[in-house]
Order: sequence, then C-alpha cells, then structure tokens
Amino acid sequence: MTDVVAHRALIERLEREAAHAPGRYRFKVALLALAGFAVLGGALLLALGVSVGLVVVLVAISPLLLLKLVKIVWIPIGFGWMLLRSFWIRFDAPHGRRLGRHEAPALQAEVERLRRQTGAPRLHGIIINGELNAAAATVPRALGLLGHRHYLVLGLPLMQALDAQQFASVIAHEFGHFGGGHGRFGGWIYRVRASWDRVLVQLQARRSWASGAFVRFFRWYAPYFNAYSFVLARTQEYQADAVAAQVAGARVAAEALVRVNLGSERLSQDFWPGMWRRGVAEAAPPMLLYRDMADSLRQPHEADSERLARLLGRPPGHDDTHPTLAQRLAALGVQPALVPPPARSFAETYLGGLLPQLENEFSEQWRRQVEFDWRENHRQHAADLRRLEELEAMPVHDADAVVEHARLAEALRPEVDALALYRRALEHAPTHPFVHYRLGVLMLQTGNAAGVAHLRRAMVLDPQSRQAALQHLAHYYRENGDVAGQDEVAREWQQLQDARLRGQQGRHELGVKDSFLPHGLDAQALAGLRATLARQGTVSKAWLARKQLPGEDDGVPHYVLLVAWRGFLYREETRLKQLVEAIELPGTFIVFAGSRQYTAVARRLRKAVGDPVYRK
Repeated sequence: MTDVVAHRALIERLEREAAHAPGRYRFKVALLALAGFAVLGGALLLALGVSVGLVVVLVAISPLLLLKLVKIVWIPIGFGWMLLRSFWIRFDAPHGRRLGRHEAPALQAEVERLRRQTGAPRLHGIIINGELNAAAATVPRALGLLGHRHYLVLGLPLMQALDAQQFASVIAHEFGHFGGGHGRFGGWIYRVRASWDRVLVQLQARRSWASGAFVRFFRWYAPYFNAYSFVLARTQEYQADAVAAQVAGARVAAEALVRVNLGSERLSQDFWPGMWRRGVAEAAPPMLLYRDMADSLRQPHEADSERLARLLGRPPGHDDTHPTLAQRLAALGVQPALVPPPARSFAETYLGGLLPQLENEFSEQWRRQVEFDWRENHRQHAADLRRLEELEAMPVHDADAVVEHARLAEALRPEVDALALYRRALEHAPTHPFVHYRLGVLMLQTGNAAGVAHLRRAMVLDPQSRQAALQHLAHYYRENGDVAGQDEVAREWQQLQDARLRGQQGRHELGVKDSFLPHGLDAQALAGLRATLARQGTVSKAWLARKQLPGEDDGVPHYVLLVAWRGFLYREETRLKQLVEAIELPGTFIVFAGSRQYTAVARRLRKAVGDPVYRK
C-alpha cells in the first residue's frame, strides 16, 4: 500500500462504509487483523505438518524406509525452526524512567484510581520521559499471540504544563486506548496496528533468508492494514476523548487539548530556538533545562491567540489518525478558547520530592547528549562572527563569498533581510543548492508559492537536501490544504525512505552481487588501520574496499575489510569481533574472513581492489 492516492481513496471509501454499515466494516477489520496471525501461524504449522505427514506416510509404507529417509523428514522441521527463530522478536518496554514500586505514591494512587474508573487493564509499569506527550504503550508477547504488556508513558513537561484535573483527563484518554467496556475491540485494533508496524521494523532489520518472504508480505500488509483500520483508529481517538470527558468533564478535556497543542507550538517556535541562541553567549549548556522548560510552558505568550487560530484552521488529513484540534473540540461540544496556565501543576501536586529529582536527571541526560555540539557551536559562532566581519570589510565578493555572506548574515544578524541577501546571492551563484534551498524555505514561510520551485531545484542540485526540502514542502501543503501537493510529497518521501532502507540493509549484508570500489582513504587513516591490524597479530593480509550501496544513502561511506589469518584459528567469530572493536574508519564498515559462504564475495573483492592494504 505505497501509493498515497490509493491510500487516501481506500480510507475515503471505508469512511463511507463505516458510516452506512459499521458492523460490516468492523467485521472486515477483524478478519484482516487475524489474517496476519494466520500467515505466521500457518507457515509454522505447514512446516511442522509436512514433517508429521511424511513420518505417517513412511511408517505406513515401511518403518525401514523411514530410517533411510530421516534426513528428508528433518528438512521441513528445520525450516519451521528457522522461521520460529526469525520471528522470535523481543519487544522492549518504552524508553524512559520507570517508576519504582514506592516512588511517587500519590501519582501511582491517582493512576490506579483512573485505571479502575475507565476499566483499563492492569499496568506493567508507569514510565516518565522528557517529552511533552503521554502514551498508552503496549508491548506484544509472541507477536501478540500471548497478549500484551501495558505501560503508561507520561511526559514530565506535560505534567508540568497542566493542572491536576487537566492531566487526569490526559491519563483517562490514554487508558481509553487500552480499551474498556464497549471500546475493547477498538483497543485490540489499536494494539494490533502497533504490533504489525514493530514486527515489520524488526524483520527488516534482521533480513534473514527465512524471513525474507515475510518481509515482503508485511511491507504490503502492515500499511494496508493501517489504511483499512484508519477509520476505526480515528474513531478510537474520539472514543478516548469521550472517556476523558466522562472522567474529568468535557471542558477540562478540551482545556487539556488546547494547552497541549499550544505547548507543542511554544516549544518548537520559542523555547528550543531560544535555547540554542543561548549557545551564542554561553559556553556550556544550562544546568536545569527541564525547570526552564516548565517555566516557559507556564508563562502566557502574546502569540498564543494567533497560534490557536492557526491550529484551529488546519485541515484534516489522512497521514495521522488524530483528528484536528477543531474536530476534537467540536466532538466534545466545547468552544475553543485560550486556557490560562495552571496555578499549581499536576507534577507539583503528585510527584512531590521526586519532581526536582526528575528535573535534575532529565536535564543531566540532555546536557551529556548536547554538550559536545553545544561547545562546538559556541566556538563556531565566534569564528563565524569573525568571518562575517572579514566579508563585510571586503570591497569585492566572488560568488562563493556572496553565498557565505548571506548564510552568515542570516544566522548572526536577525535584523537583516535574509530574502534580499539570498536573491542577490542567486544572481552571483544561480546553481548553488544552498541558495535555492534557503530561498525556498523563506518564501514558503511568507506564503509565497514560488518557494516550491526553489526547493525542487535544490533537490536536483543536491540530493542530500531531499529530506529537509520535502519536510518543508509537506508542511506548506498541509497548512494550505493542498491535497495534491501532499500526495506528491508523500510519494517522494516513501521513495526516499525505501531507498534509504535499501542503503541501510546494504551496510549489514554481503553478497556476490555487491559492487566494490577503491577505498579512497587518505594516508593518515590508512596508516591507522595498518597499525591496528599489526597490533592484533592475527592477520596476515587485509584487503579494503568501499561498497557501492544500493538505493540512496546518507552519504556516509561504507567499507568492507577482508582479512586472511595467520596460521590456524580456533574461534574465528571471536577474532572478527575483536577486530571490529579495535578498528576505526571514517564511516561504517564490516569485517569478514572469506571462509565458508563468503568465498565468492572474497574473490570478487580481491579482484576489484587488487593488492592488499596490509601485509604482515
């Protein structure tokens, strides 16, 4: 189900069917959901059934014949075992800080009260993360055949942005996704949708020959099932909102929706840009990011009225099962209005002494993640400022200098007319991809449709800009309700992701059809590799190539290192692992020895690169 036009047409047809014959539509969704399990279970049963059938037939003919042909009996059993191993997928619990049994007792008691009130299943844990969000997370057991583990994921910033009643409505909404009472079928479909998506991701990552056919099946089935169950999933969002209204009241549920949507806008448009601007003046990231974030979310903002109007004006689409804010408020029967910040947040009320601890933990995690980039950006800003002053002092600029001046002035001088600078740069450098990209972005931000052509030109001139350009185009078309434009971008996005998936898979596979190129390493990197191989002491020769990846990748080179051992080696896998841990190359790489199934690949690589890069 890769064609976006067919995807939308299917959803629109099913919307009409669900409205006129809801029972028939739900029955079809249930059958389609069971079809995935039937394919998996049927393949395993067929493999085992063939083995049992062969045994019965051979025994009936002659027990002696069974002994002679026992190897044939084991072929389908072996295939079934390999299938079982391929689908023995471990699904981890959601990422975040899992509450201990005795932590935040007031929060755990409130969650349990709401769980009982909504009829949701028992939880396996409450997880707190650093996002402005909450989620009902299900982790399937044996692909869902043995049920699911249920987790409630609560974002600390969201707990700090809402009051106790508003956040209670959020929790009730998430419990509504688990399904209780009349919502059990919808809750089951909600879990199945998530399960098949995760199964597809895991199978694509493994890419064993036994699961290859199932990867192809689920690449068709998972999107098709998602499209088929889209109407039910969107209905389930309304049902979850209704559960929130039953628990906390329709007005409180509506207030929470407005606060969450405005909070997301505030973070993306105000808080994070302001945070990175601090990197200009401050050499180290702030100590308590999450306390700063909470303060920002609790402050009113002069642009909130305009942002709310824009949110309410967004048209519905088929790329998200969540209805628009306007649709959700209308379903609750509440008129949209700005909501004042809480006098006391849910986090302050229910986390107690754990709140400052979580603020410190999440802030420290963030600091560790961004500290290197923060310091580098601070250093680079000072260097860019000096360079900008040099450029402004130059009497004449060549094309590259004009482009560089536009880029630096836009970044360092917020008061400048960046659009005018890039138009001037375009006159000097009409084929520069960055100039077209920035012109496109700036034009679309002002509603000028001419920006589309510039972004298209940038993608042609620099394929690495495709992802960022497509994101801007998707946002522009979505904000303007241009369905045809959204469809076009969605098709291109899918093609990009498919190509990148092929590239990623190519980094983890070796085959006789692989194309190898000269490695292209500089003398320093090559000397480092040779020194590492010499220290290992087990390698007699090594050949290095750069693999030509299928599809479109991120530009990072991928190297293949073929090694020949010195003397007899007892545990080859252990030695290969040691080599991988010791080697450093400017990109991704794979190391192999050319034995057993890789003999032909080794011969192809040696022919492509010629002499080894290392000899003992």
